[in-house]
Amino acid sequence: MKLSKILVTGGAGFIGSHTIEFLLEQGYSVIALDDLRSGDLSNIEHVLGKIKFVRGDIRDRELLERIMRDVDGVIHLAAIVSVDEATEFPELAFDVNAVGTLNLLECARKHDVERFVYASSAAVYGDPSEIPVKETTPTKPMNPYGASKLAGEALVTAYATTYELSTISLRYFNVYGPRMRTGPYAGVILKFITAALKGEPLCIFGDGTQTRDFVYVRDVARANVLALESKEKGVFNVGTGKETRIIDLAKIISKLIGRECKIVFSNPRPGDIYRSVADITNITKRIGWQPKISLLEGLKITIKHI
Repeated sequence: MKLSKILVTGGAGFIGSHTIEFLLEQGYSVIALDDLRSGDLSNIEHVLGKIKFVRGDIRDRELLERIMRDVDGVIHLAAIVSVDEATEFPELAFDVNAVGTLNLLECARKHDVERFVYASSAAVYGDPSEIPVKETTPTKPMNPYGASKLAGEALVTAYATTYELSTISLRYFNVYGPRMRTGPYAGVILKFITAALKGEPLCIFGDGTQTRDFVYVRDVARANVLALESKEKGVFNVGTGKETRIIDLAKIISKLIGRECKIVFSNPRPGDIYRSVADITNITKRIGWQPKISLLEGLKITIKHI
């Protein structure tokens, strides 16, 4: 399968901007689509002369029809990506994450797009019934975000089965790195780094023994492109296979910044899961991907860019 022109939805976003960089390095032609609701042109200003940027919404079918006529492959990253935001605005989350995905799939089918990569999430597992989490672990999302991403996955699978569209779904675990989204829906790593740089306490919900699998954004971008180039179908976890306690994360960030930060504890948030770590055997064996950047190295790079 020889692809040349790739549409990246959510191209001005955190993961999208790094994915575009990787695609350009591999010689692809790129169209970036983003409505700039959460993405920012500053994330891709250094490559704007090398890509085509379209400001628009994945729910705009007429726009998608025009774009998709000239596309070989799609990396679909556009979404309401925050659990908190999706919980606050569940109808919007479903409209963007499920209906928007349906629009893209239908246009891809009509215009004979050769490969469709869908960005899913470990949130589809909910509170997992086994650790490490395998792709076969039962899906039982605990919030509207996870449910909307699982609905998108189901549509991707249905289009592969019904219309023989070549698709793959990647279940990202906790992605971090430069250009992480700021504001009220920022992730724990950015919140900790920002607080530490200001000399403020690091707030942990719960006792800090809960775990997450933190995967560096550049590794995720590489996974996206390898998935695009692969003929494999189905769903694949994208993580590191390494479990990090939140309290240890806070201590590492404090040490890297060079200041003894006070850690304060608050009540656990409703719906928060206790343990999460990916089994990445499938993606390693079948697609040839494994993470290259350690948490310590990734945090050092991230801190330098804030």
